[in-house]
Amino acid sequence: MALRVFSFLCSRMTIETKTQYEAVIGLEVHIQLQTNSKLFCGDSATFGGEPNTHISPVTMAHPGTLPVLNKKAVEYAVRLGVALGCDITRYSFFDRKHYFYPDLPKAYQTSQMLYPICMGGQLKINTGATVLIHHIHLEEDAGKSIHDAHDDYTCIDLNRAGVPLLELVTDPVIRSADEAFAFLTELRKLVRWLGICDGNMEEGSLRCDANISIRPVGETKLGTKVEVKNLNSIRNVKRAIEGEILRQTSLVENGERIIQQTRGYDADNNTTAPQRDKEEANDYRYFPCPDLPPFEVSDSYLEEIKAALPALPEQLLEKYTTVLQLPEQDAKVLTEEKALSDYFNQLIKETPHTKAAANWMLGPVKSWLNEHNATIEQWSVTAQSLAALIELVQAGKVNFSTASAKILPALIEQPTADPLALATSLNLLQSSNVDELEAWINEVITNMPDKVQEYKKGKKGLIGLFVGEVKKLSKGKADPQKVTALLQEKLK
Repeated sequence: MALRVFSFLCSRMTIETKTQYEAVIGLEVHIQLQTNSKLFCGDSATFGGEPNTHISPVTMAHPGTLPVLNKKAVEYAVRLGVALGCDITRYSFFDRKHYFYPDLPKAYQTSQMLYPICMGGQLKINTGATVLIHHIHLEEDAGKSIHDAHDDYTCIDLNRAGVPLLELVTDPVIRSADEAFAFLTELRKLVRWLGICDGNMEEGSLRCDANISIRPVGETKLGTKVEVKNLNSIRNVKRAIEGEILRQTSLVENGERIIQQTRGYDADNNTTAPQRDKEEANDYRYFPCPDLPPFEVSDSYLEEIKAALPALPEQLLEKYTTVLQLPEQDAKVLTEEKALSDYFNQLIKETPHTKAAANWMLGPVKSWLNEHNATIEQWSVTAQSLAALIELVQAGKVNFSTASAKILPALIEQPTADPLALATSLNLLQSSNVDELEAWINEVITNMPDKVQEYKKGKKGLIGLFVGEVKKLSKGKADPQKVTALLQEKLK
């Protein structure tokens, strides 16, 4: 009963305060870059491995070791910045961010405070809003503290220490948990599309902290913010923000003060708990890193990255809906993943039947992928072979159902086979021979005298029944258009 009363009060509070307070949310997203090596040394940046096997004197911060910047990490940072419309900082350097923690061997993190590599930018989301980006900076990751491996000690794994990260910081322009959910979904899609991050939140390659505050509707001054950490899925980001808005609203309505602090999120209980009071920038004693020289993004380097950038989802969505005249929903599905879109782009180079190609992608191809829990990379049929099968259907040599149910499975098993040869060997080519079609039609008419009489009395919708029976009798070989025309002539 107590739980029900609490749930009712929370629901009631949400309804009553919805028009009095608004949320102001900013996100800090850590994007682990898919480089082979770490940001400042040659140690492997691959996820996993036995603890403390991807380390070296540089990762361990041994005296006398010096860092060397990973050029690929800079390229990936610029690639994301260009995709988001950021201003790329041409002359930049790294800073040291000091704090003592066991999984940070140097007792400082090499990051960028004064001159982040990307400034500004924006990302449109499916709610119709546009989220403004404040900046994106490069930094190294810390190691990992493991609290449950030993009863009496916390263990440290430094495999992750030094792995390259981008930290993307939004402006405080997000107004709801739904907008935060949509932004992270779109950002994860983009970093995967660009090939710079796998976006796997469960493995920590995409991590998000949410800065949340509330203020009275109409107020322009920002309220006291609380940072919520330990958000290991997009769904949990949404849940944590919803809960924190409710918690802060309850505090304000009860006359209590919101404390600026960092809180950890417990997904099992859907609650947050205080971890520490929030530090300010001067608490970290930032200063330029003396071991790393400044680096420059030249005009030619920037143009090279821009030229190599793939067509982005928004650009392809525009092309598919305007040039190819596909429905918007179909275009959205085809631009969900870059590999799927790449396959479709190759397919429409092989066939002029673009709408039919889209139908095949969204129908039989997606069905097979879903059924086998597979990605398009695991799809064995080449774009050229699928285009040849589409041509068979468009030319009327086989019908769609036969092609998708019988020829396509055979093609999946024999990816190098010719679709026409398969259709011939399986005796699936449609018959246009009038004598053969009339033989099947006459048999159907003879077997259905009552339906024939109903048709002649005006029940013209029965023509579909007759065509279906001819299709069954011919085992799919009868050309339905010619069958329909012959039936209509015979049943006058």
